[in-house]
Amino acid sequence: MEQRSIRPRIADVAREAGVSKTAVSFAFNSPDRLAADTAQRIRDVAEQLGYTPHPVARMLSQRETLTIGVLTPQALSVIFSNPFFGAFSEGVAVAAEASGYGLFFISPVHGSLARAMSRATVDGVVAIGLSDDHPEVEQIRRAGVPIVLVDSTALPEHGSVEVDDIGGARAAADHAIGLGHRDVLIIGVEPPAPSNTIDKGGVTAMRLRGYREAFADIGVDISDDRVLVGPASIEGGMAALNGAWEAGLRPTVVLAMSDAMAIGAMRALRDMRLSVPGDVSVVGFDDIDLAKHVDPPLTTVHQPIRRKGEEAVHLLLSVVQRRDPAKPEHRRLETRLIIRGSTGPVPRARQKEVAGR
Repeated sequence: MEQRSIRPRIADVAREAGVSKTAVSFAFNSPDRLAADTAQRIRDVAEQLGYTPHPVARMLSQRETLTIGVLTPQALSVIFSNPFFGAFSEGVAVAAEASGYGLFFISPVHGSLARAMSRATVDGVVAIGLSDDHPEVEQIRRAGVPIVLVDSTALPEHGSVEVDDIGGARAAADHAIGLGHRDVLIIGVEPPAPSNTIDKGGVTAMRLRGYREAFADIGVDISDDRVLVGPASIEGGMAALNGAWEAGLRPTVVLAMSDAMAIGAMRALRDMRLSVPGDVSVVGFDDIDLAKHVDPPLTTVHQPIRRKGEEAVHLLLSVVQRRDPAKPEHRRLETRLIIRGSTGPVPRARQKEVAGR
């Protein structure tokens, strides 16, 4: 009967070299902690025996997993229904795989992050859409785990990636204003639990500021009752639009902070037998792939979603791999307005009413 070859173990190397197992581990993982001749002798013995460190064991001993965590603001079942997150994740995955890293998606639900951090399953975290004082973000910072924040208030000691949210929102509002619209409804992205407060440096606050500044320039104040928030999903957009109608609002233009919400608003308007843009114009934000395929095609603010994910990983790995840990970078990417068929002039029946505003 043929005998199976037995893989040499760290204990075998230690015995043959006359050292402890800890010394063998140092020889491969931290050779500077041993005398140079001792480390070399241990490696020579290991080579003679055919011993090589198991890759998983080596990663664990170094607390390196070659895995990047992606922390999301909502449950994964919700977040993956948003096409924006699919495109962002694609960018994250491309950059991570190019550097030999895998991904671990974490939602801040039921202490999942606490368990993940305690098991050291990631080397660093990309957090998207979470405020700088969110409990999970605070926990990561206290643990000293490298983190890059996306679409939130930038922290001086950590890298961040954002787009020109104010400029993009202003471009959307200026386009609506140029078409004669003054009666506006804004649909924003609700803040993540548990804080439920709008991050002053996050997407919702920045885009709302851009919309309001553009309308303020022509003397139109956007009151709080004209700003509704909900989940960044098609269903969230439908619910917000229906809520506005139930409250008696009759805007001539809807400015949505995500394409998914804009598409949901268009669907709700169609269910009411209203025409887009004949009765109500709609503008989104993101320029997801679906935006140009809906009927009518969606006017929206383009942001480089995939590149945002790639840039976040590049910044994170620059810290994880200790290329430049002392100088975190803060990158802002440009936006641009894409005009399609979902926007048009104020309906003739509303023109006199709007002119009086």
